Amino acid sequence: MIGRMAIVATGSIAFDHIMTFRDHFKNHILPEKVHMISVSFLLDSLDRRRGGCAANISYNLALLGHRPLLFGTAGRDFGEYRASLDKAGVDTTYAAVIEEELTASAFITTDLADNQIIGFYPGAMGHAHNLSLEDVRSPIDVVVISPNDPPAMLKYADECRRLGHAFIFDPGQSIPAFSGDDLTGAARGANLVIGNDYELELVRSKTGMSPGDLLELTPLVVQTLGEKGSHLIAREREFAVPAIKPRRIADPTGAGDAFRAGLLLALQAGVEIETAAKVGTLAATYCVEASGPQGHSARSRRMR
Repeated sequence: MIGRMAIVATGSIAFDHIMTFRDHFKNHILPEKVHMISVSFLLDSLDRRRGGCAANISYNLALLGHRPLLFGTAGRDFGEYRASLDKAGVDTTYAAVIEEELTASAFITTDLADNQIIGFYPGAMGHAHNLSLEDVRSPIDVVVISPNDPPAMLKYADECRRLGHAFIFDPGQSIPAFSGDDLTGAARGANLVIGNDYELELVRSKTGMSPGDLLELTPLVVQTLGEKGSHLIAREREFAVPAIKPRRIADPTGAGDAFRAGLLLALQAGVEIETAAKVGTLAATYCVEASGPQGHSARSRRMR
């Protein structure tokens, strides 16, 4: 088992409805009509999987030998999902059930270029701001602030600074809900800020800060680039880490969460940054080889 430090994964707990489109979205969208889009895609498959950023990160941390603490809100339909996470080795003590709500649900369609169109219903996630890290009785080493109810994300960042917890700021799909001041305020003092190239470009559009500029707020910025790997920017240097070619590509959903789990656990174990990114890359590769963000299992255990 790698380490026993308390990693708290905050963020969404959700069901993913994963659909595949055996064509390219761009072939069905008229650029001159983007102001009035009305398109329909005939899908090739539909699968309902367990997901959510915090749950996915926790699942991958458990596969890597850690017992993470999942911190978030789920609905009355969470019973079987909770049992599966418990069985995988995730501590769900602080996964609160909101009985009057359903668990958040994502509807994800992926085309042949791995482009995705996502619709998201928050459900119980909308109550996450009612939780507080002050209520966690276990010792906390680091907190991951991943996409969640936006007020909750800002609250947790403030609590981490006030309580002295190291934290990772991963705004992801929640970026559109934030102002530029929200984003810079939440990122300030983070040990690491992470996002894919599109997400960090959104951050730039809202804050005027490039990934390099974000080093004013955090000592490390990680930009994930899908099949091109990742780009890491630290105050003393920056470097690229290539992707690892998977044996097959079943589904890219959740690969970013797997990368985060591998990267974080390696960093917390004292591994050098570049090597930690390679661990994250390998974890992401195992994820894309299986269908769904929690469809991989035994092979990841070999990474221990």
